[in-house]
Amino acid sequence: MSNPFFKFKQFTVYHDRSTMKVGTDGVLLGAWTPFTGKEKHVLDIGTGCGLVALMLAQRIHNAQITGIDIDVASVGQANENFQASPWPERLKAELVSVQELSRQTDLRYDLIVSNPPFFVNSLPNPRLERMQARHTCMLSHEDLLHAVVALLEPRGAFALVLPVNEGQQFVGLAQVAGLSLARRTYVLPLPESSPKRLLLCFTKQPVDSEETQLVIETAGRHVYSDEYKDLTKDFYL
Repeated sequence: MSNPFFKFKQFTVYHDRSTMKVGTDGVLLGAWTPFTGKEKHVLDIGTGCGLVALMLAQRIHNAQITGIDIDVASVGQANENFQASPWPERLKAELVSVQELSRQTDLRYDLIVSNPPFFVNSLPNPRLERMQARHTCMLSHEDLLHAVVALLEPRGAFALVLPVNEGQQFVGLAQVAGLSLARRTYVLPLPESSPKRLLLCFTKQPVDSEETQLVIETAGRHVYSDEYKDLTKDFYL
């Protein structure tokens, strides 16, 4: 197994230095994403080491979950984590871009999630794999939305996490692409902080939008709010 690792209640996530680390964004997305329990097929775009896919496998019983990534090391690491989990028969990772997948498959997904590239106009990271994971040069938000609309079931949902500015812009792009904002949660590091992240959920069907906020920590590092502990209680030891 690779190291280091992060141990959750029902599974362990390993990653090596060449793959993206487990971060708060992924944990938030995996714990927050709404679902009905009837989902048969779930897609995780940019799965990395497989964290979000693993969290959804724990939450959505019986769903077949596919993680895709364009980084060879990440796909290998995700499959390693999937095979070591309690749900190896329901999880798989594939080396393919979402643009390619949308052209290759007739399968439609009940739920699509993504912790996508988000830096649009910033200086690219010199490390290729981090640039691909964090910058939109390999996957623009317009391309992401085009693929999601093609891959999503008519009554399916698409959830993602983005920084606030990029998230607000994404809402506008999603509306142009034909998606309706169903749920938006502003994520604050501390009670007095400005929001740093947006958790967003879209559907193809017109719906009334729900808006909430979530504070992660109350008084410094690792002093978590009751709402964050409640959201993640099924995962953290």
